[in-house]
Amino acid sequence: MSLPDMSMLRGARLDDASEIARLSGELGYPASAAEIVTRLTALLDDPVHRISVVEAAGTLLGWIAVECRMTLESGERAEIVGLVVSEQARRQGVGRTLVDDAEAWAHALGFATLVVRSNVLRDASHEFYRRQGYMLRKTQHVYAKTLDAVS
Repeated sequence: MSLPDMSMLRGARLDDASEIARLSGELGYPASAAEIVTRLTALLDDPVHRISVVEAAGTLLGWIAVECRMTLESGERAEIVGLVVSEQARRQGVGRTLVDDAEAWAHALGFATLVVRSNVLRDASHEFYRRQGYMLRKTQHVYAKTLDAVS
């Protein structure tokens, strides 16, 4: 793992919420610090989730979320469900460090494969994952429907 000078890889904490929200917004997933606190509260102590960050001088340079997923058709697998590196910290080893951490976590749990999905519009991330040894296995569409509010 290579990190920029004075950087540290560690597990995420509740007090990272505002920095995680800032980074999420950079990638087009806006969320408030309060929303991130709620999500972190649900995920941090759950053993099937891992959220790691790289920090330098009190500022987060990036975060990764990986989880064990069970699906009927595929069984259990490990999947990176979120990776964000600050625009200013890209191409400095932060993303590689975070992915290495996710791979080590998945491997320690007995998984032989780690899966990641990437938006078709994110060409830079596609190249990043290829450089890390990930191979394209599938292209798909994601559909969503807004459901009426439940009373």
